[in-house]
Amino acid sequence: MSDAIEKTDVLVVGSGFGGAIAAYHLAAGGAKVTVLERGPWLKNDEFEHDYKLGSSYTRIFDFVVGDGMSVLGGNCVGGGSVVYFAAMPRAPRFVFDRHGSIGRRMWPEAVSRDTLDPWYDRIEESLSVSKPDWNEASYSGGLWAAACDHAGRTANPLAAAVDNTKCVNCNFMMAGCRFEAKQSLTVNYLPAALAHGAEIRPLHEVQHLERTADGGYRVHYNIVHDEDYRLQAGSGVIEAKIVVLAAGAGATPVILQRSETHLGTMPHAVGRYFSGNGERLNTAILDEDKVADILGLSRGDGELPYGANAIGKGPTVASWDKLDGSLPEYSRYSLEQLYFPPGLGTILAQAPDATGPTWFGKEKKEILKNWKSWLTIFCMTEDDNEGVFGPPPATGNSHRISQQLLGRGNLSYKPTKNTWHGWNQADADVKEILEKDGLAKVMPWTNDLVGAYTVHPLASCRMGDDPGTSALDDTNELRGHSGIFVTDGSAVPGALTVNPAMTIAALAERAVPHIVAAARARGVDVTYGAPAPTGYKSGRAGVLPLLKQRRLTTV
Repeated sequence: MSDAIEKTDVLVVGSGFGGAIAAYHLAAGGAKVTVLERGPWLKNDEFEHDYKLGSSYTRIFDFVVGDGMSVLGGNCVGGGSVVYFAAMPRAPRFVFDRHGSIGRRMWPEAVSRDTLDPWYDRIEESLSVSKPDWNEASYSGGLWAAACDHAGRTANPLAAAVDNTKCVNCNFMMAGCRFEAKQSLTVNYLPAALAHGAEIRPLHEVQHLERTADGGYRVHYNIVHDEDYRLQAGSGVIEAKIVVLAAGAGATPVILQRSETHLGTMPHAVGRYFSGNGERLNTAILDEDKVADILGLSRGDGELPYGANAIGKGPTVASWDKLDGSLPEYSRYSLEQLYFPPGLGTILAQAPDATGPTWFGKEKKEILKNWKSWLTIFCMTEDDNEGVFGPPPATGNSHRISQQLLGRGNLSYKPTKNTWHGWNQADADVKEILEKDGLAKVMPWTNDLVGAYTVHPLASCRMGDDPGTSALDDTNELRGHSGIFVTDGSAVPGALTVNPAMTIAALAERAVPHIVAAARARGVDVTYGAPAPTGYKSGRAGVLPLLKQRRLTTV
């Protein structure tokens, strides 16, 4: 006789922003919550400051190369929040009225900047988001601001989820914060979920879902080997009344694609309309003498005036001059100073004025000698949601090529003229700002090696009002499959022109009352209304009035 199948009230797939937020609120409300996370669970002292292959760096990332697009994401408990740069701006108002490639508003009518602001407030309170003053900007951020000012542009400190009293300016934010300065979910929502009885299981990779006789879901997973992610250390199933998919925009659609033979037809938009957030990177090689002469910057003591790539933190300063809703679509974007560590940043950078290949060869070798004088500018533009996922691999979200980190995925991305227009315009703007008076030489990263690239994948199971072009309704529930909710970046309808973590998190907060209502309808004794993980309640006070029509039991 076989053992009884394990059961839980709510099964959450993934522990990034979408998963951690749902797990906390549902556990705090009294539901039995189980979180399956495909990556490892690293503690603070395990985050290594080296970026070497085989270190924590390769364990906590997932780099999937597709056809025309490569995606870099988190692969650990805490998901993308462990490896993000903590930039937390709100999406501009015009974003919610974008039409994109479908010729009509992509976002649900119920979601706008005004209706999302109370949920943004909740996230600001929960993650202690604040806008730093200029004294807290990194040296690279200050140089970018000075260059913008020299070119007649404006620049702004960037709202971030960083406790500057703990930050030591080590510039290893992307490798996980050893000092708990960066507000990863491992220091707020996830410990709060655990305190309320949620269970988190690392190295559990969900493969597919099927329905149970009582209308719930049976979730099939593989246990990933803790050192070689190509190997399996077991498998299992768990049944749940509600499933929250938050595996990321590169994995959630693949799980649903693989589940189609078990659950029935998926909405047309599952695995379609993928957006790379219109992202583009440029490398500026600064002339150190002109940094001193033109910008008047100096560090004294014989130091290079800039030479700052290894000092500070991730992005602290952005230029938002082109975030103007009156401009035509595909010509609006933000420009953000960014530290990108050795690896992709050095491989994909192109050599200015190269006579041969631009991303390798003798000219590339020469500019690598001056890596301390590089400044990376991150462009977030408006794309055309042109990404499409092909048939899913046998397991996981990609075919694993290396022991950790690297995989080959089924995403196809062919940039349209609209997307190229945004990239070209942003590239030209960066060049105009940083090459003024010979301050630097600027080139975008090449697309020749891994295609386009994104660290903020979005929209592969997007929400909307039109069933033909959206996979989710405005409550984040999967169309035609009640009880399955998607709360990660795949739910965001399109490019945001800014870093998306704040919006992904706010949408996840907004989805929780709907998930609670669905769970209650399925017999789960759960309530809604927990304060922020820190215990603060003003954010809760701001959103509870919005829920009066939902007839929810609140705490």
